[in-house]
Amino acid sequence: MRMSVAASWVEAPLKQFVDDARVHYAVLLHPSGQVLGQYGFARSVDVMTACALAAAIDASSRALGMLVEGKAFPSLHYAGRERQIFLAEVPAPGGRLLLLAVFDWESSLGLLQLYHEEFRARVGEMAPPIAHNAPAIAADFEKELNKNLAVMFGRA
Repeated sequence: MRMSVAASWVEAPLKQFVDDARVHYAVLLHPSGQVLGQYGFARSVDVMTACALAAAIDASSRALGMLVEGKAFPSLHYAGRERQIFLAEVPAPGGRLLLLAVFDWESSLGLLQLYHEEFRARVGEMAPPIAHNAPAIAADFEKELNKNLAVMFGRA
């Protein structure tokens, strides 16, 4: 299994979700794009790209949901010819996280939604409170980012 985590509490719930839902790729991230754990990606640039895009999609879909329904969309699904994408909110103590999953037709949206609910419950039990008073980007952001990516991909 190609899994790496930046926070130790992420490993068990993410592994269980990946195994149960039969996804090819999965990322748990902060809405800012910060990776907490990933499965299936071979290159760090792919994880960074997926997280940046997921964060942007989340921000725009939340705004669109407010315009259309008066509340943010809690999840999004896209079905392509060969693969599907599921992006959903994961409540955590003191805030929210995002789960991005890529799967094929051997799984289903209903199966992902079921296991997403179980994943949400596990994260709610295991995640430490999200700090809101920290600056969005620390002064040594780039140095820390490179260090964390090296750790996640076994190059530390």
